[in-house]
Amino acid sequence: MNVFKFGGASVKSADAVRNLAKILNGYNENLVVVISAMGKTTDLLETLVKAYFNKDEQKRAIFGQFKNFHIEICDQLFNAAQTPAPVSKLINELEEKLDKTPSLDYDFEYDQIVPFGELVSTSIVSEYLNATGKQNQWIDVRNCIRTDDLHRDASIDWELTGELCKETFDFNENTLYLTQGFIGSTPANITTTLGREGSDFTAAIIGNVLDAESVSFWKDVPGVLSADPKKMEGTTKIDSLSYREAVEITHSGAKIIHPKTMRPLHNKGIPLYVKSFLSPDDPGTVIHEIDHKIQLPPIFIFRENLVLITLSAKDFSFISIEDIERVVHFLIENRVKVTLMQQSAIDLNLVLDAGEADWDWLMKELSPFYTIRYNTGLTLITIRHYTEETLDWIVKEKDIYLEQHSRLTARMLVKE
Repeated sequence: MNVFKFGGASVKSADAVRNLAKILNGYNENLVVVISAMGKTTDLLETLVKAYFNKDEQKRAIFGQFKNFHIEICDQLFNAAQTPAPVSKLINELEEKLDKTPSLDYDFEYDQIVPFGELVSTSIVSEYLNATGKQNQWIDVRNCIRTDDLHRDASIDWELTGELCKETFDFNENTLYLTQGFIGSTPANITTTLGREGSDFTAAIIGNVLDAESVSFWKDVPGVLSADPKKMEGTTKIDSLSYREAVEITHSGAKIIHPKTMRPLHNKGIPLYVKSFLSPDDPGTVIHEIDHKIQLPPIFIFRENLVLITLSAKDFSFISIEDIERVVHFLIENRVKVTLMQQSAIDLNLVLDAGEADWDWLMKELSPFYTIRYNTGLTLITIRHYTEETLDWIVKEKDIYLEQHSRLTARMLVKE
């Protein structure tokens, strides 16, 4: 059996859903298909969570956008017939949730609302496939992906997940299953999420526990490229990558694959294909075990909207291991993700995603111990397999705030 994962761009419209159906019609083997929320639905639902949690009546208008977007797609797919009952049921369930008083735990409420993007998306696709003759079984992935209760970044219970997935995806009964990415549940059936863009991870989990022959991610690009074509011209497609190389570029911020994806596939030796849903017959990129050195071009990764926070001891003393321990403990305790950390004699530099971390609060909490400076609006440029020529060219006319070099990787925090 094989696992396919389709992201939000592949189901962003009625035409996109039809294209997905066309791709699946070309395959007759046993498949588990993991599908993300449609288009930018997750972004919309994140604004809905904030409005709901803050008891802002704007939640009604935001919910209306969510409902109308999906009903319009249903109207186009089903020729303005009645919205399929499973889809209506989910939309009504979300509306009923908004009538309830929120708890005091934002992360919990996030996990109870945002997953409706995946649930509705997969219901629409499943109903459309059945209506057009491609028989499939819709699965609520929360019944088989089991996690702890750390909301918004839950950890997998691998043993229980493996048992439940083998029971759920029974290919003696069906050859095609449709399910959601990004979401799971606790043993008490409380919905959790696996972290932003976690649908890739879901596909890797299912591939691992079911011993899939391969996992394929269907994207709007022809494969893994040497840079994001939206940010750089003249990119080239990379035909083959090792698991290690894929981990390096995703950890640095390449958005084509979620960083957590590679470990479950590497541990079972399952190849990952990155293919284009716009040109499904093209070979794409394969990520697999490579035990020999391959020549790769410089690979550029751009991570934007970062903030640099510099901590200096108030008495002008050196940054010690105790300082690092204090700061790291604080970051772990408050679930603050750090993109980059660098120490000098009297400074400790932290690079954070400005959109994810409440860095104003973070600086306030650390101000009793350190003098704090900060810079915003920065971009981290990572170059794998860099050359001196690429370094000189990429930083031309840019202010460099921080720089790190290793054997194969150069990182520069810059401002245009």
